Order: sequence, then structure tokens, then C-alpha cells
Amino acid sequence: MADEQTIRQLSSRVVYENRWMTVREDEVERLDGSRGIYGIVDKADFALVIPAEGDGFHLVEEYRYPIGRRMWNFPQGSYPDRKVADDPEELARHELAEETGLRAASLTRLGYLHGSHGTSNQGFHVFLATGLTQGEPDRELEEQDMRQRFVTREEFKRLVRDGLITDDSTVAAYALLLLHEES
Repeated sequence: MADEQTIRQLSSRVVYENRWMTVREDEVERLDGSRGIYGIVDKADFALVIPAEGDGFHLVEEYRYPIGRRMWNFPQGSYPDRKVADDPEELARHELAEETGLRAASLTRLGYLHGSHGTSNQGFHVFLATGLTQGEPDRELEEQDMRQRFVTREEFKRLVRDGLITDDSTVAAYALLLLHEES
């Protein structure tokens, strides 16, 4: 069954752009003929990696300027300059090595999700990384304050419950991991 298009774009204009995103405002028409505007953030998809080892995971922590806090999450990211990842697995390997220094012998694709589909077209590919070996991270300038540590599964769940992991993509990726482990 094809998706029925219930909102039709009449016009579109870019209101802001930088090397990571474009923000546009679309004039739209709804099924009943009424018109309105829709603000959309266009961003390239990213890759999120769950680096699993033994009974836990490697996490990264950095200061997140929009919320004014340091937060823990799974390694994740996209290419600069809105470059689309032709090979999501290659992007996942790149992000894992860049942020943690870890290299994975095996990457298993767990799925694809949208984090904020009401305001952005950006989605993310989720991978499970196993067979890890340590190397040196090669972080971007924006990641210079990044920290890394290993947490057990129990500690991971406690961090989520205590509000120290609030990243929706990290929590959603963990749910995909649980579904993967059930099958």
C-alpha cells in the first residue's frame, strides 16, 4: 500500500543553512484545502554504533550545547558538509574509530530509525559492533571534550533511568538491540 500524501508542498524556501543542515519553510496545502507552513530541518542521515563487549557497552560523553549539559550516548555521527553516506557501514566504522579509537571485527546492522520525523528528514542506521580492538581516537574539533568509558548493561539502564542518558537515538538503538537478541 502506497502512502497517501495528505499534505502537498506548494512552495519551499531555504531560511538558513550551514555545513551540517538546511532549514526550510514550505508552504503547504492540506487535504481539506486549507493552507499553512511547515518548517523542516534537512540533515544527512547518521550512523549510530553500539560497541558491545562482554556484559556492557562503550559510551561517549560530551557537552551538548543545545541542552547545556554533558550527556552519555553511543558513538554516532554523520559526515560534514551534508555529505550523504553511500555506505552506512563505512560511516559506522568511521564514527566508531573517530570517537572511541575502537575498531570492530564485526558490524551487524540492527535497523534504521527516524529520531524526529515531525521536524526533520534525518534518520539513522544502527549497528552492533563486536570483536573490538582499541586504537587511538581521531576526534573532530567539536569533540575535543569527549570522554569515553565502558558501562555494564545494568549501569546503562541506571543511566537511562536517572536521566544521564536522554539521547533518544541511544535509547531507541538499545531497543533495537533487545529485539535483535530476542530473535
